Amino acid sequence: MTLLARMLIGGVVGAVLGFALYKFVGCKTGACPITANPFISMAIYGFVGAMLASGK
Repeated sequence: MTLLARMLIGGVVGAVLGFALYKFVGCKTGACPITANPFISMAIYGFVGAMLASGK
């Protein structure tokens, strides 16, 4: 499997986990910068997932 494929898979898995964090944990007050917005949560965790999958 190429590096690009691993990073894409890791990014998708991270984004799904970020959305799950938003959906099931969330932030009731809206003051939490990561879990208050699903797009920010998915972007951050997608990036982390891609970096972890790349091994760098």
